[in-house]
Amino acid sequence: MADGTGRAGGIRVLLVDDHQVVRRGLRTFLEVQEDIEVVGEASDGEEGIARAEALGPDVILMDIKMPGTDGIEALRRLRELANPARVLIVTSFTEQRTVVPALRAGAAGYVYKDIDPEALAGAIRSVHAGHVLLQPEVALALLSQEDQGAPAGRPGSLTDREREVLGLIADGRSNREIARALVLSEKTVKTHVSNILMKLDLSDRTQAALWAVRHGIAE
Repeated sequence: MADGTGRAGGIRVLLVDDHQVVRRGLRTFLEVQEDIEVVGEASDGEEGIARAEALGPDVILMDIKMPGTDGIEALRRLRELANPARVLIVTSFTEQRTVVPALRAGAAGYVYKDIDPEALAGAIRSVHAGHVLLQPEVALALLSQEDQGAPAGRPGSLTDREREVLGLIADGRSNREIARALVLSEKTVKTHVSNILMKLDLSDRTQAALWAVRHGIAE
């Protein structure tokens, strides 16, 4: 598939959806955004993985239900490859039960397919900045599942500074915003985040945010 010419320096986005009309609609809208560059498209998870590795997008818009390799399996594979792209799931309202495992597989959040175009652009900018996008009903579902098999880590294993950082992660702050709030360097914040995930046996910021809510570190 032909890649978009895009704009140098913009947020590089890859579209992964098995419906060409959906990809076309997304591309048409996103290409008029001054800070967003559509670098490519894929029609299934397998192609999406290959193009993510080849094109190096910042954000991937990923459908869940696709023939062959679906969005959840593609997410898992991208994580195994340590691909740094932030994945934003594009789904429908009726797929809540599928969204939960997608988030657990490493998605940075999700949007509904009928999302307002401007809100979609905002969501892309948000996950690119390091935020996690969770709707309340899905957050509750994730918390319920975590409670059935909670990680072994406990609040007492964290330092006071790590608890501060964790609370800000749960508030949806990016590393840059946390650094500004706590008057730290981004490198120091990144180290704190890595230590938090290691101590609590968590794999990503989404799980960290939910852990913080469950243990009273965040509202």
